[in-house]
Order: sequence, then structure tokens, then C-alpha cells
Amino acid sequence: MKKVKFIYNPYSGESSIASRLDDIVKIHQKKKLAIVPYRIDFNCDLNDAFFDVDKSYEYILVAGGDGTVDNVVNCMKENNVDLPIGILPVGTANDFAKFIGMPQDVEEACKKILNSKARPIDVGKINDKYFINVASTGLFTDVSQKTDVNLKNTMGKLAYYIKGIEQLPNFRSLKIKVTSENCTFDGDMYLMLVFNGQTAGNLKLAYKASVEDGMLDVIIIKACMIKDIAALLIKMLRGEHLEGSSGLLYFKTDKLHIECNEDIVTDIDGERGPDFPVTIECEKNALKLLGVN
Repeated sequence: MKKVKFIYNPYSGESSIASRLDDIVKIHQKKKLAIVPYRIDFNCDLNDAFFDVDKSYEYILVAGGDGTVDNVVNCMKENNVDLPIGILPVGTANDFAKFIGMPQDVEEACKKILNSKARPIDVGKINDKYFINVASTGLFTDVSQKTDVNLKNTMGKLAYYIKGIEQLPNFRSLKIKVTSENCTFDGDMYLMLVFNGQTAGNLKLAYKASVEDGMLDVIIIKACMIKDIAALLIKMLRGEHLEGSSGLLYFKTDKLHIECNEDIVTDIDGERGPDFPVTIECEKNALKLLGVN
């Protein structure tokens, strides 16, 4: 019988995955697959999840949000594990899983994964760390890092909104220099996002993005008049195309370099990223994914 390494974060979202473990085992056993669980814990090294992974394993199943998936992908790369992965979206932020069309229901998501074929997809890389959905910097990008874990798990997205409101007094322009073969920017901005996926905070911003084109989609919200920012935010909330908007720069590239001397951090799918300067690039076909639409 082939095996599936099941890595789950019991703290993700509303901790609902713990009540669905039997369903996950049952669905896989019907397919003659044995679930080998690994519980993510603050006191354990995630690399330990891969010590026994060999040719007897069919794929890696991950239950958690975008940050959990990032951590698993990074450990897979460190341990040279070249297996497909499937994602059960049970985190507070599941932007990437929603982008690829994964059902919210655990049973339906398992069935979709089991009835699919692995497809190679692109992965983002910021310095030496991989990410699947979005890397960002600027105002509000450290909100998730400053949000208490217990509050996040209890209140979900509302916790982010509360923390975001607290950060409003810090609304100021930030000097940044971005260099790539496709576009350069040297000036003041409020926010910068580099997408491998399409959405951030449930907002579909990088509507042109694809995980199979070998490119990253870059959005820079420039420092501009408040009226222009207000109009831009309305477009974002409505899900309208952003190109042509005053105060916004949108371009595609496979690699870019960012320099910044401001007191800000980088964020990778809700987790703290490396300090500046950073190089962000797209690694084409770097991961095999199950359940993609």
C-alpha cells in the first residue's frame, strides 16, 4: 500500500482540521493509500516530517493556510523531496488554495486531490526562501506578523482588520528602488506586492497572474493624492481591473531586485520575510501540485 504524508497545523483557522482526521483517513484508505500524519507543533522541527519519506510515498498532503504551505514547501526543498503536494485550505488565509479552486470542505478537497493528476507549477523565491502566493512590503504588510496568534485563531480575518485599523496612523510614503529587465521604479510608494498567485486578503488583484507562465506579477501602489488612493481602493474592493489606474504600476517579470532603507519589513504569505535588499524570482515548474483547476 502506498503512503501519503499528511502534515497538518492544528492551530490553523478555527482548529477545525482535528475533527476531520478520521474522514481524511477513511477517504484515502478507500483509494488504498495509508495516511502517515505529522502534527505541526511549535516545539518540533518541521524537517522531521520528511525523515522517512521515500519511494513508498505517493504525495504530501498539507492542511493549513498559505503560511503553512510555504513552510512545507521550504522544508521539501531543503530535504530534496520531489513529491506532488495537495492542499486542504483550513487556515485563516487560504488565498492560494482559493486561486487554484480548492473546495473549502475537507472531504470535497480530498476527493478533488485524489482524482487529479499532478501539474508542475511556478514558485516564488525571495532571497533563499520560497513562497507560493505573494511577497509584499510597505504599509500593512506586517499586520499579520503583529497579530496575536490566539486572536487570529479565534477571530479569523476580523483579527487582521482590527490590527490594520491600529496601523492607520503609520500611513506614510516609503522610498523604494525596484530594478528588473521589464520595469524599474525609483520613488515613493505605499505598498508593493509580488504575486505568484492572484489574490491577497481575498481580493483578486493580480488578475493576469498564472502559476504556469514562469513570471511574477508585480503591483506597486505609488504615493499619490488621497483621492486617487480612495478610487484605487474602491476598484480593489469591486474586483475591477487595476491597470490604467492613477497611482498604480503593474508589470510582469521573472526576476526583480528591491532596495529600501525604510523601517519596514518584507512579508511572505503572512510570515516575516528577509530584510532588504532582496531579490525575488520565479522558479518555473518548481513544484508538482494536485487538485489544480
